[in-house]
Amino acid sequence: MSNSSILVAGAGAIGSILGGMLHDAGHDVTLLGRRAHLEAIARGGLRISGLLGDRTVAGMTLADDPARLGRRFGLIVCAVKSYDTESIAARLADRLTDDGAVVSMQNGLGNIESLIESFGRRRVLGARVIFGAEIPSPGSAHVTVFAEPVAIGPAPAIHREDSPALAARARAIAAMIDTAGVPAVGVDDIMPVLWTKVLYNVALNPLGAILQQHYGALAGDPDVRPIMDRAIDEAFAVARALGIELPFSSAAEYRKVFYEQMIPPTFSHRPTMLHDLHVRGRTEIGALNGKIVELADRLGVDAETNRMLTRLIRAAERARQRTTNTEGER
Repeated sequence: MSNSSILVAGAGAIGSILGGMLHDAGHDVTLLGRRAHLEAIARGGLRISGLLGDRTVAGMTLADDPARLGRRFGLIVCAVKSYDTESIAARLADRLTDDGAVVSMQNGLGNIESLIESFGRRRVLGARVIFGAEIPSPGSAHVTVFAEPVAIGPAPAIHREDSPALAARARAIAAMIDTAGVPAVGVDDIMPVLWTKVLYNVALNPLGAILQQHYGALAGDPDVRPIMDRAIDEAFAVARALGIELPFSSAAEYRKVFYEQMIPPTFSHRPTMLHDLHVRGRTEIGALNGKIVELADRLGVDAETNRMLTRLIRAAERARQRTTNTEGER
């Protein structure tokens, strides 16, 4: 992987950090993202700050439209919002080399499957990213929290006989990212890792967005905590019904780890869903609680708490969009 050209598709906070750190380590990186952010990077470099150290990275290739990418890449890091996965994959399908790999570094479920539709099963890997970052201003990216290393791997239930080869490739990519200064590991099966994060997200993201509270405040509220517990229990039941080999014997065991080990390092963090709701008027609820509901309905499992949270966020999205439209008419 050391000589591969790398495309980061979705140069938001996470994508910018990954791309900037890889380029600073000597890799050939192209960022695909929003124009204002890229223009600021072109003028003064990408300013990275926070828990992974402070640096300014210059010299990356920048593009705000996939049509302007003039070459193919050995590695594509897909870091767009989950609702944009299908469209960006279709536009980038011919930008990946025949022996290249695309890694989904996104929230929620369903992204691996969407990428496979465009890139084929043998070139797609999943990843769990559980560090938080923000863009304080165009041209900068700040790491706010880092809970665990980035995990990269195949999904054997999907990749089947290709899994061993893909696991080896995942380890090589993880080693490259780790050497660049972003802790990362390769795993043989990404699905239990992804689901562990989904359990975390379905409890915290919608409630944090609706109540505008950080994770510690949510966990400490006696009225909110039972809702979080129920959302986790439902998602855990769906994972079990799908045969996901979670590293927990029960939902109760997971919740103990969730409150005692996972919340404390991210105590003051607020979900990206809160930012997305108020800035974009659109969130990734469909790939999180919405996906739990979709799977539960298919499997005949109860998911009423996740259904309620999904409906509340979708209503909040519509309310925000109406407010934005009204402000635009003034």
